[in-house]
Amino acid sequence: MLYYLFTYLDQSFDLPGAGVFQFITFRAAMAAIISLIIAMVLGKRIIALLRRQQVGETVRDLGLEGQKEKEGTPTMGGVLILSAILIPTLLLAKLENIYVILLIITTVWMGLIGFIDDYIKVFKKNKEGLRGKFKVLGQVGLGIIVGSILYWHPDVTIKQKMTSPIAQEVVEGRDTPQFGQEEKSTKTTLPFIKNNELDYSKLITWFNKDWADYAWLIFIPIVIFIITAVSNGANLTDGIDGLATGTSAIIGVTLGIFAYVSGNVFFADYLNIMFIPDSGEMVVFIAAFVGACIGFLWYNAYPAQVFMGDTGSLSLGGIIAVFAIAIRKELLIPILCGIFLVENLSVILQVSYFRYTKKKFGEGRRIFKMSPLHHHYQKLGYHESKIVTRFWIVGILLAILTFVTLKLR
Repeated sequence: MLYYLFTYLDQSFDLPGAGVFQFITFRAAMAAIISLIIAMVLGKRIIALLRRQQVGETVRDLGLEGQKEKEGTPTMGGVLILSAILIPTLLLAKLENIYVILLIITTVWMGLIGFIDDYIKVFKKNKEGLRGKFKVLGQVGLGIIVGSILYWHPDVTIKQKMTSPIAQEVVEGRDTPQFGQEEKSTKTTLPFIKNNELDYSKLITWFNKDWADYAWLIFIPIVIFIITAVSNGANLTDGIDGLATGTSAIIGVTLGIFAYVSGNVFFADYLNIMFIPDSGEMVVFIAAFVGACIGFLWYNAYPAQVFMGDTGSLSLGGIIAVFAIAIRKELLIPILCGIFLVENLSVILQVSYFRYTKKKFGEGRRIFKMSPLHHHYQKLGYHESKIVTRFWIVGILLAILTFVTLKLR
């Protein structure tokens, strides 16, 4: 809203300084600052409100050091994260931008699913919360919406770089890279490959070239799978103080840089990546996302004064997944979101191996002392703050490796 106000003041009254709101970098910086302030200022009040409402975490005794001390710590703090994301976005982003609309829908949708789950756990005193099949149904529903919009909406396009001898022209004294017309496409970025693009439609036209119009049969299920996997991965990672929040902030910074270079014609040309018109506007949203995570970390770092609950963790994962798909970097998720991936895999492997050995030997055996993986290290005697810090370091290394894939082909 501030964007539209200052644009009007700049165009109608030539107000000095109002034109700065046209710059994505300025609005992104403001979004990060505002979200950080909202999270830090409102944090105490929301924590106090949650305490008054007796919205405390119920902790099962898993034999972990320091676990019972967390009993009664306010949960549902994800409401604070969502507020710190949405308010700066509504104030500073171009709200007609389809990518921003998509991210707002994702935030509200996943936040609502998580809120219902937390509400059942806290107020209905049902430790199981929302039944798993309903969570998955909600994630699938969001996947259908996101996949359909990205596939059919006319504003979701890319531009291919022109490689002809006349592909460069001098504009205002600068060599401006030339890209072709905007086009609908199901292409995405393929890491570590020289010709680093994969067209999902090729997965179906390989059988029959006339099936190109049915590429959505491939694309939408892939979107559903990614959203479900990443949101559940973030949910599993949210097990010790500050782990999911800090990891999400690292991922958010990385995605923000990718969005900026993908929406900038010069960087897209230099890095030889797809130019995605209007995708730069997502930088404002992701800046608010990072600011909200860091602001929440002020209260969520060990020892946590508040937990985000599923309201926050499911939303963070959903946002990361949709953002990566929108900037066509979803195939980098196994690297960038490696922490979420190993947390997911540790649970899958643990459960599968336990069932297999129980069926074969009559007694279930375990690969890890406990899953998800961070609990395994707690069982080994590591303090949770050390585990979190080391996971953050790994997250940073994975983020750097993700950047390297732009040139490592």
